[in-house]
Amino acid sequence: MSKKNDILASLFIGGLLSISILLNIFFFFFGPKNETETHPHWTYTGYTGPENWGELSPEFETCKTGLNQSPINLKESLKSDLKPIAINYQNSPLNIINNGHTIQINYSSGSTINVDNETYDLLQFHFHNPSEHRLEGNSFPLEIHLVHRNQYGKLAVLGIFIESGKHNNNLDPILTAIPNNSGPEKAFAKTVINVKNLLPPVNGFYRYFGSLTTPPCSERVRWIVFEQAIQADSQQIATLSKVLGGNNRPIQELNERFLLRSF
Repeated sequence: MSKKNDILASLFIGGLLSISILLNIFFFFFGPKNETETHPHWTYTGYTGPENWGELSPEFETCKTGLNQSPINLKESLKSDLKPIAINYQNSPLNIINNGHTIQINYSSGSTINVDNETYDLLQFHFHNPSEHRLEGNSFPLEIHLVHRNQYGKLAVLGIFIESGKHNNNLDPILTAIPNNSGPEKAFAKTVINVKNLLPPVNGFYRYFGSLTTPPCSERVRWIVFEQAIQADSQQIATLSKVLGGNNRPIQELNERFLLRSF
C-alpha cells in the first residue's frame, strides 16, 4: 500500500512540475514583458556599467558606436568670439527626485536660455559625482547639468563644476530635501529656488557638440560648460556624494570635433 501511495505521489508531483513548466513557457512567449525588457537596466559599475551600455540594448548602440560622445576633457580648445549665453531663469518650487541614477530637480516652465538665436526651455537639472567633464585633465567633486530643450526637440546642456570651498547657501534647500533612496518625485511647494543662483559669477565657457552622458547617449546635444567652478563646503559635497555614489561616465574621445572656448 505504501508503495502504491509513493507511486501516486510521484505522479502527482510530476504532473504539477509539468503544468509549471508549461505555464512558464506560455508566459515567456505570451505574457507581459517585464520592466527590464521595456527599459533596459543600466548602472555605473559592473556588467551594466558604462563600458557595456552599448551592448545592453539596440537603443543604446550609440553609446558604443557614436563618434560625438560626452563627457570630454576640456583641453586644446580654440578661442572664439562666442556670443554670451542669454539666460532667463525664473523661480521654481522645489520638485526633487532620486531616480536611482542621480538627484534631479524638475523645473517649472518659463525659464530659458538663448543660444545662437535659438530658445531652449529649462526642463531639469541634476548632479554627478565626481564631475563628468574634466578641465585640462582635472576632475571636480561634483558637476551640475542643466538640461534644456527647444521647440524642435533639440537639447542644450549647461555644465557647472563644483569645487571644495565656502559654504553654498543656494544648495541648502536641495540638501535639506534630498531623498536618500530612489522613489517618486517629492514636491515642496513652499520651497522656492532659482537655478541662476548656482551659476558662476564669471561666465567664460567651452562649447562643443556632444551627447547625453547616460543611455541612450543620443548625439547632437549642444554643450556649454562654464570654465569657472562654484564652491560648496566639504560637508555639502559629502552629503551629495554619499547619495550619488559615483555616477560619472568616463571621458570620451573628442575625435574630429572642435572644442570652442569663449574669450
